[in-house]
Amino acid sequence: MTAHITAPDSVRDREIQAEQDHLDRVYDRLEEKIHEAEFLMSDAAKRGQVGTPGALAERDAQVFRAGVHLNRLNSEFEDFLFGRIDLLPGKDGVRGPDGAYTSVEPADDAVAGDGGGGEQRARIEETLHIGRLGVLDADYAPLVIDWRAPAAAPFYRATPVAPGRVVRRRVIRSKGRRVLGVEDDLLRPELSVTLAGAALPVVGDGALMAALGRARTHAMRDIVSSIQAEQDTVIRAPAASVTEVEGGPGTGKTAVALHRAAYLLYQDRRRYAGGILVVSPTPLLVAYTEGVLPSLGEEGQVAIRAVGSLVEGAEAALYDEPRVARVKGSARMVRVLRRAARGALTVGEVPQRLRVVAFGARVELDARELRRVRQAVLGGTAPVNLLRARARRFLLDALWQKSGARPRYDDPELAAEARAAFDEDISTEDDFLAFLDAWWPELTPRGVLAALADERRLAGFGRRVLNPAEVRGVARSLARDGLTVHDVALLDELQVLLGAPARPARQRELDPLDQLTGLEELTTYGERTAPAARRRDEERQEYAHVIVDEAQDLTPMQWRMVGRRGRHATWTVVGDPAQSSWPDPEEAAAARTEALGTRPRRRFTLTVNYRNPAEIADVASRVLALAMPGTEPPEAVRSTGVVPRFAAAGADPYDTVRAEVGRLLADVDGTVGVVVPMGRREEARGRLADLGERVVVLGSLEAKGLEYDATVVLSPAEMADESPAGLRVLYVALTRATQRLTVVATAPDLPDAEGVPDLLRP
Repeated sequence: MTAHITAPDSVRDREIQAEQDHLDRVYDRLEEKIHEAEFLMSDAAKRGQVGTPGALAERDAQVFRAGVHLNRLNSEFEDFLFGRIDLLPGKDGVRGPDGAYTSVEPADDAVAGDGGGGEQRARIEETLHIGRLGVLDADYAPLVIDWRAPAAAPFYRATPVAPGRVVRRRVIRSKGRRVLGVEDDLLRPELSVTLAGAALPVVGDGALMAALGRARTHAMRDIVSSIQAEQDTVIRAPAASVTEVEGGPGTGKTAVALHRAAYLLYQDRRRYAGGILVVSPTPLLVAYTEGVLPSLGEEGQVAIRAVGSLVEGAEAALYDEPRVARVKGSARMVRVLRRAARGALTVGEVPQRLRVVAFGARVELDARELRRVRQAVLGGTAPVNLLRARARRFLLDALWQKSGARPRYDDPELAAEARAAFDEDISTEDDFLAFLDAWWPELTPRGVLAALADERRLAGFGRRVLNPAEVRGVARSLARDGLTVHDVALLDELQVLLGAPARPARQRELDPLDQLTGLEELTTYGERTAPAARRRDEERQEYAHVIVDEAQDLTPMQWRMVGRRGRHATWTVVGDPAQSSWPDPEEAAAARTEALGTRPRRRFTLTVNYRNPAEIADVASRVLALAMPGTEPPEAVRSTGVVPRFAAAGADPYDTVRAEVGRLLADVDGTVGVVVPMGRREEARGRLADLGERVVVLGSLEAKGLEYDATVVLSPAEMADESPAGLRVLYVALTRATQRLTVVATAPDLPDAEGVPDLLRP
């Protein structure tokens, strides 16, 4: 996957500007359409001066239609354009009602040979932009094709094995009226293609595929075919049950998963009306995913979340120390949280006595009796907050029994009436209600989690589960400001254990003027469209299909969190055990099995690494042999002849990093990623903040799934020693570069005279 920010006047910049020019034309045309809709509404309103019932009914109908159209235009105004396809000439010249050619397959003469060398040439006949609504220009030529239209189908359906007329598929990332980036898929890399008389420009991974596809040797073209074939098989696999995809660095796992989402949703939109959830390990990868995933057309249809953002209202970007993360992520925390959810009722000032007046006498429950009532209530299995009604009933039972009133009534009906009157009198008293609020308060996940920052309290809840060192580490972590990524899964578990009390529904108050004007439908339309869709997305807790990216990094607690969102879903699970940062794969595998249930599984393996040159892949394979002995790395498809560079750090390692970054910025047009041990993350960002927008500084755990044109890896030994999974984390760091890799060694690396760290020597 690519994170390019290239130098001024690069191919990427020029292509972004070209898409910006087109988007400007689209918005100009949209504004014209909005003015037309506003005029229709104004004109319809004037018809109210005609007093006949028929004229009024016609007026209301026209206002409603115009309002619907205007609201749709306004609600779709944001992020309007998201895709483009460039097409070969078709078999016929028939155009559909949207102005696009209807032919799906290319013309017989669309591809021509040059008479020597076997090169195949073609030209782009038609370019279609795909967006949320269809837009025609003043001459009825298509500026944007509605994503639902038949002409847009190839954007979702075309694959490298069955491209049809599609040569290039482009995803356009925009915000409002501004194009932020473009990313291309080249579906016919073997062709030499022209657009408007010039060579077809390709941005991102598509550029690499173009270079490979046009290589002079048949071997390279065969490799391209194998890449396309194995990825296409996964994209088009049947959706039933669980599709598991494994593959090493650079095999395109994430891209395959995202295109699979687009393909499945287009093939069977009704089946996936429940939504698709894409889970990524880090916010950085979410940002990439949002830019590359082809928009699927409807608000709320696809939710892209980092594991630290899966709980509504929680955004976590902090990381725990490895020893603390190992405890928080372990399934052992379920037992701790179960105890905490119930034990939190006794945290703070809890009333020890309940006094009420019944039948003219004082009735009292002491601390021992209240404790017995609480234990009886907690004997149920319902979430704690939902047991409040049970607690109220048990308290009333105890008070009735203590009042001595029951023996006074021999007649069962009289006894029942007396009991009902007793309950109504007591349960409406302010003193009783205040007691119930204090004795059985409504608990929140954040409140319970905050209570665990007390070491003594956590030690009690963690009895025979956590050792003293683990208790101390977790409590201190919870005492600091801000949520960590691992805290979010704990919040989700607590939400299930606590439950949320039912709240009375609030009805919308109808304005009397609505009834007089007949415009109720018009005034509520906006509430029922985009805002309602956003609310559904926020409230949705389960999905029809779940995609888990970099699945090997999910902890057992995170698997429980993700599993709840796909209890009735089909799944696509993508990962690589060799890149796992979780130290206990067996525990994670058990949690994964529990989350996926007994659904049948279909497994695929991607074997070709088209990101790293062979020279970089060779260095990374030395670490893989230490981290996962016997594991075969994916086959690198190309060689650049440029070997990785090694440098021993001076007195200040950041001075050395700065010098090496400067060297790389001169060698490549795109981004340079500086990957440092997590313990150096904040320090490195501060020290290297002035290196410019082409340089990205990130901790080793944040590098997962990303790629850069060049990478500097600082202190491999520190990365390897940070956690039991450190060697696998280092393997990830070494496989982020598409062109150049530089390794800066510090003292713990024991560099030789050439600066090569001990871990990386052949």
